[in-house]
Amino acid sequence: MPSTPRTPSDLDPAIAARLKRSADGLLPAIAQQYDTGEVLMLGWMDDEALHRTLTTGRCTYWSRSRNEYWVKGDTSGHVQHVKSVALDCDADTLLVKVDQVGAACHTGTRTCFDTDVLLPAAE
Repeated sequence: MPSTPRTPSDLDPAIAARLKRSADGLLPAIAQQYDTGEVLMLGWMDDEALHRTLTTGRCTYWSRSRNEYWVKGDTSGHVQHVKSVALDCDADTLLVKVDQVGAACHTGTRTCFDTDVLLPAAE
C-alpha cells in the first residue's frame, strides 16, 4: 500500500474538520467538465492537494502510485482550470468542476470513462 501523504496543510481548518477521509487520508475527487457535465476522471486528494487546488485554480492530486503531488497538465499540457469544488453530502467525495484543456486521461483520451462501457442486461 502506498504511503500516506504527510505534508502539513494550510487548508482552512473549518473545511478540514468536515472531511471524511479514507484510512490513507485521501478523498476521491471527480473531475467534471463544468459546461457539459462530462465526467472526465477520478483522482485522489488529501488536505494539501485540496488546499493547492482551491488556492491556485489548478487541480492538484496525490499520486498513490508515485507517492507525490502532481498538478494536472504540468507535464502533458492538459490543464484543468478549476471552476468550483463541491463536497458531497457525506463529506467523503469531492466534485471538481473544471475547464479541461486537451485530454483528461493519461491514455490521451478526452475522458477516462469512454473506453470500456459496460451495459446492463436488457429488461
